[in-house]
Amino acid sequence: MLGTFPPQPVRWSMEFYYPNRNNDMWRIAGLVFFGDRDHFWLAGENRFDRPRIEAFLSRRGIALWDVGMAVRRLNGNASDKFLEIVEEIDLAGLLSAHPTIRTVVTAGEKATGVVAGQASVSVPAVGVPVACAVGDRAFELWRMPSSSRAYPLALAKKAEAYRTMFAAAGLFHENCDQ
Repeated sequence: MLGTFPPQPVRWSMEFYYPNRNNDMWRIAGLVFFGDRDHFWLAGENRFDRPRIEAFLSRRGIALWDVGMAVRRLNGNASDKFLEIVEEIDLAGLLSAHPTIRTVVTAGEKATGVVAGQASVSVPAVGVPVACAVGDRAFELWRMPSSSRAYPLALAKKAEAYRTMFAAAGLFHENCDQ
């Protein structure tokens, strides 16, 4: 899963991906895999449970990274609209170093644009996969709804879109031990 870049540290609830307590990525994962939007939330501490998230990702074979290796925030917020990517991910190098990657998921339009550009494909519609290749590595690219609360889609609808993608990637089964 490739995103753009984290918000300013003042908004973080943990030092990890999707750290903003107002971002819904870990609520989406909680709904999809555990039927509980707060599965990864430590309410008494007002933060996400990083060790629990990392263990979950490891068990599921889900990796996270940024498409921006160097960025410039043009405004003091986390909006991709005001984010300039100065140095993009080396997608060919990433795929070469990790030969088991067969699905690349992007969360948001800017991240999808970077991957689609490097794969020389049009930006796909939200929730619709497209076959891609970078060099000799073929993969499926999924553009998913942004997990930002600024993205105008209900949490349950976002979770359903992610459930579909995770199932297609072989990472979610209705009757599996979660």
